Amino acid sequence: MSNPQILYMKGIHKSFPGVKALTNIDLELERGDVLALLGENGAGKSTLMKVLSGAYQAEEGEIFFEGKPVKIAGPKAAIDMGINVIYQELNNSDVLSIAENIYMGNLKTKTGGIIDYRAIEEDTKALLERVGLGHYEPFTPVENLSIAEKQMVEIAKALAKNTKVLVLDEPTAALNDEEISILFGLIRQLSSEGTAIIYISHRLDEVFEISNKVMIMRDGCLVKTLLTRDTNKNELITLMVGREIKNVYPLRKGDHIGEVVLEVDGLSSTYVKDISFCVRKGEILGLFGLMGAGRTETVETIVGDRKMTDGEVRIEGKPVRIMSPKQAKELGIGYIPSDRKAEGLFLHHSVARNISINVLPQILGPGGLVNFGKEGRLTNKWIQKLKIKTPTSQTPAESLSGGNQQKIVVAKWLAAQPKVLILNEPTRGIDVGAKLEIYNLMNELSEQGISFIMVSSELPEVMAMSDRIVVLHEGRQKGELMREEFSQEKLLSTAIGGN
Repeated sequence: MSNPQILYMKGIHKSFPGVKALTNIDLELERGDVLALLGENGAGKSTLMKVLSGAYQAEEGEIFFEGKPVKIAGPKAAIDMGINVIYQELNNSDVLSIAENIYMGNLKTKTGGIIDYRAIEEDTKALLERVGLGHYEPFTPVENLSIAEKQMVEIAKALAKNTKVLVLDEPTAALNDEEISILFGLIRQLSSEGTAIIYISHRLDEVFEISNKVMIMRDGCLVKTLLTRDTNKNELITLMVGREIKNVYPLRKGDHIGEVVLEVDGLSSTYVKDISFCVRKGEILGLFGLMGAGRTETVETIVGDRKMTDGEVRIEGKPVRIMSPKQAKELGIGYIPSDRKAEGLFLHHSVARNISINVLPQILGPGGLVNFGKEGRLTNKWIQKLKIKTPTSQTPAESLSGGNQQKIVVAKWLAAQPKVLILNEPTRGIDVGAKLEIYNLMNELSEQGISFIMVSSELPEVMAMSDRIVVLHEGRQKGELMREEFSQEKLLSTAIGGN
């Protein structure tokens, strides 16, 4: 056999209180395979990978590794076997160097147990070359790296451990085109050397570019496993959601747009310079640019999370000085950050507490104590309206899928009734069905008069959902396009600094 089986997960079952997470799942992997694992948020992909990594124990089923039955007692046991999982939420230690991150828990030592820094340095240099970070010194602090570069350090860490099965969870979410190209080159190299790869992604174009097999899950069950060359994008979407979705993006009418609500005039901070635009009532304004363009810096300056060094912000014609996100909220501006887990949620707290946190005065009773009846009514309203899939309102937010977590963040801000809602990468890391729900909700709310600023790095998304698009390049505004002017060529040309 030219590609002998390296992994077989057979009949895997896993439950949580009130939830059947996995039902009779089979996963087969041969050496050199690149298996794309697809499914909507909540389909069970992450749970299955946590069973593989030893983080969870299945109630039923068997795991065979290199032809032998194994019991993966915990993450260390999985790593020792050669199974490494790189999660979307990275596990870097920013205060340590690149080399220390790579060899953490696996430090090379000399006789007597003394750390062999010279050997670590040489080995780290070789690993950094492999992952496209050869321009960094091994003992550079990780805090100096971008998110994309930190992800490459995680991959280097896996390569240092004789990895036989590598799981990549949404690996391109924070990467630009050049970095994606480097990653794909590395995946192809590892595959040719016999490393088997499980690739989790919602970006179907990438699935067809990099994988040779596709496995689709839905509602904790295996739907189908097939060869990538034998399928197409429409079939995969239908298999994932259980129904045919003809239009990924809903129709955007834009005929309800009213007067100017928010104006930004000459906005400057430490990175962005002289940004000017306005947002009208019921409008969706797109903010587009390549990595490093200053999109996040612009919206963080608007909401007071960065210090504004020059310029003016006006709300309904009145100049305001916003010094903090709290003040922005009081003025009717909400902000949903791109990293929902680090900045948008209290992961260990309940769905109810996350939704109600922005409107605490509304649910407090005598003595300043939370009135749980009021909180429950508020929470259930938004759970139903946004179709948040959760066993109960008291379920911790961390146990929900990425798409449902994003809906919680949206619900939190909608409960506060903002005039303007800023969405930074609102559909990053969520599936096509959840994306469509978010898009439909944006359309519905804009028709009710809420204005949006949508920061997005996905061209099809920003073109489909925006009424106008402001384009940034290296911290400066390079253009503003009306809907009838939209084209991928024009947006990209402007984004790279063209006219």
